[in-house]
Amino acid sequence: MLAQALRSGTGLGQQLLPQVGALSALARAVTSSAATGPAAAEAAPASKPVVEKEFLVYRWNPDSAEPPKYDSYKVDINACGPMMLDVLLKIKDEQDGTLSLRRSCREGICGSCAMNIDGTNGLACLTKVDRDASKVSRVAPLPHMFVVKDLVVDMANFYAQYKHIQPYLQTTKPKPDGKEFLQSKEERAKLDGLYECILCACCSTSCPSYWWNSDKYLGPAVLLAAYRWIIDSRDDFTEQRIKQVNDQYKLYRCHTIMNCATVCPKGLNPGKAIAKVKQIVETGKVV
Repeated sequence: MLAQALRSGTGLGQQLLPQVGALSALARAVTSSAATGPAAAEAAPASKPVVEKEFLVYRWNPDSAEPPKYDSYKVDINACGPMMLDVLLKIKDEQDGTLSLRRSCREGICGSCAMNIDGTNGLACLTKVDRDASKVSRVAPLPHMFVVKDLVVDMANFYAQYKHIQPYLQTTKPKPDGKEFLQSKEERAKLDGLYECILCACCSTSCPSYWWNSDKYLGPAVLLAAYRWIIDSRDDFTEQRIKQVNDQYKLYRCHTIMNCATVCPKGLNPGKAIAKVKQIVETGKVV
């Protein structure tokens, strides 16, 4: 009715015009105050102070006669993300485009950005930057691996060992009615803590036994995968798989140092899986 009165220009509408104008002015004033008041000040991000931290990054180029070295880079850790991968990408984008590293998903799933950070193997995308600017952080490729360039290592031997254990379901039974093989909840639960491995090689390259015998010892990651298939209730090649790893070098180079469990970015325990494989070999019973 108010809108109709205003449009018609009746006496009521003429009487209400001053009040409507006053309310509109008040609304504009309130809106302007809200946009410039304390709430707006809180919404506006305050500029962070510059905090420069030094990072020593391993560099080696096979096409250069220059020997391996560590290059120093200073990065404002308040101007990038909290993870080491953020720092490395900032260095590559803004300071040195020749820096080589592997990375992909940034979510701790693919394992591509595995490297040695401040003396410990881990994924750069999951390793937080030490906020202490007085400390120098050191980044190197995975230890005891052939370096392709800078932080990129040759994974060929690691993948060949993984291929050796035939990491896929093998069965002599036809599929039931052309559908998938079923497991009980208990059988499926046995695979927890095994199938989550992302093959980043952090565990194997932290193992002294693997450093010394990487040409013969399969290493924590591969033996964890082997155990995963040995205990899979759907697989019919359990005996063959056990014989495949039952060797003084392939299996028994593990001395339970447990570096593997310490550095695993997925929280897995390869050492425990290896102990289970040894138990199966010695008792002949799948546990």
